[in-house]
Amino acid sequence: MSDIDSRIENAFKASIETKQISINVLAESIELASAMLNKSLIGGHKILACGNGGSACDAQHFSAELLNRYERDRPGLPAIALTTDSATLTAIANDYDYRQIYSKQITALGQPGDLLLAISTSGQSPNIVEAIQAANESEMPVIALTGRDGGIIGQMLDENSIEIRVPSNVTARIQEVHILVIHILCELLDFQLLGPAE
Repeated sequence: MSDIDSRIENAFKASIETKQISINVLAESIELASAMLNKSLIGGHKILACGNGGSACDAQHFSAELLNRYERDRPGLPAIALTTDSATLTAIANDYDYRQIYSKQITALGQPGDLLLAISTSGQSPNIVEAIQAANESEMPVIALTGRDGGIIGQMLDENSIEIRVPSNVTARIQEVHILVIHILCELLDFQLLGPAE
């Protein structure tokens, strides 16, 4: 086996191993998070999502699955990815501080009962920390997707929020589990809203 083949195989095996470990570690948190999402949406509220880099893409992915559809046809669900408006992001970063690019949007758009999906593989992202603080001030529960030791975010969540912390220190493995968690949450939402698929 060549070095390239070995690297490919090792990446697959590492991803599979992280997911297998995550099953028992994360199942309860995922179930609780799906109940929080369902409660917020049934109550007529919306979901706001944010992250940086690959986690920004995950926030957009989640928002798209809610607004459009996951695997089953259903009415669109109200979700906003706070990562997509370049004029707003650059205005806030330029006029104030990059750490406030999400918190200022949450303060303006968030209402009590809305929910924030905050994604940070390290749990340390300053703008995600400030986003969670803004959500708390707006009486919005938070679902935080993290990794490693949970960082600052793992320590700051209140009793109305939940952390889904991937048991890995490798950014790529954490992100791979995050997207799986997002897909599971979408599947559970469809099940809760529509019942079992025929």
